Amino acid sequence: MGERIHIDTANGRIGGWLALPDGVPRGGIVVIQEIFGVNAHVRNVVEGYARHGYAALAPALFDPVERDVELDYNAGGIARGRELVTEIGFDHALDGVRAAADVLKEKHLRVATIGYCWGGSLAFLAATRLALPSVSYYGARTMQFVNERAQAALLFHFGERDGSIPPADIAAISSAHPQADVQVWPAGHGFNCDMRADYDAASADKALAVTLEFLQRELG
Repeated sequence: MGERIHIDTANGRIGGWLALPDGVPRGGIVVIQEIFGVNAHVRNVVEGYARHGYAALAPALFDPVERDVELDYNAGGIARGRELVTEIGFDHALDGVRAAADVLKEKHLRVATIGYCWGGSLAFLAATRLALPSVSYYGARTMQFVNERAQAALLFHFGERDGSIPPADIAAISSAHPQADVQVWPAGHGFNCDMRADYDAASADKALAVTLEFLQRELG
């Protein structure tokens, strides 16, 4: 269902994985990767949202530093992913999100973002800096930006057993963004990813249902 495309950004051309639904799209979604790149899991997420009727696109945000990154969910993958996150930085990564959103807008679609882990914090920035409705899954780096004002609707998903996002951080995010929908599930970090040890199918399914309601509300 999906295909590789090229996306022109302020930092040069990057890759992306695009999936289109059967029929007219309900809207467009920029799917924002974890620290592991646009790997098989992220491509599956993109194609899943296409099956729900959305044009979905995951930009390969690491491409300006290293092309076609696909890391494993192990210690080595985590270490390299963290290095790449530092090398690319939030501003350059957000340029890739903006460019992906523009690709979807060129199809005359209303656009939202959905991000996971590192991408969850980028999704938050997409709401504060790009005015895009956004869904943030367990964005552990969000606290450094928590006082930025949202310019679009926000939905947060957290795991109550997530060691990287303590309850105090979730409370601070909720307090700083009282208009946001903050969901806390009985799961750990990465609970949406079926390639990770903390995958929790029940929480992932329930979070998806809430996310689809959010998209219906925000994109029509």
